[in-house]
Amino acid sequence: MAAREEAARGLPNIEGFLYREAHRGATHRRVAAFTARVEGLTPEQKRDIEQWYVDEQKDVARMVTDHIAERVGAMEAQHHLRIRHWLRGTLTGMALITLTMIACVVVILGSSR
Repeated sequence: MAAREEAARGLPNIEGFLYREAHRGATHRRVAAFTARVEGLTPEQKRDIEQWYVDEQKDVARMVTDHIAERVGAMEAQHHLRIRHWLRGTLTGMALITLTMIACVVVILGSSR
């Protein structure tokens, strides 16, 4: 495999990694800013809140991803069904046109004798 093809295959993985890391970094910054504003928290309490928030964000992201994947799957199924119906109708129409053309040729050749 050429280096260009290999790089092209790896690019979505790199993009996904960078997106996840950016989201994770933003999550950590948000919760750190929150715990910094709350007075009276011990360092352990801050860590617990930060860990809970990060875990919660991971769960939310997973739920959103699962929902999107389910919707994409459902839309693909609907699309494939529509395409099958369209192809069936097209095939039926083409068969009818072909039979009509054959009948016309038979009639024309039969009348010329």
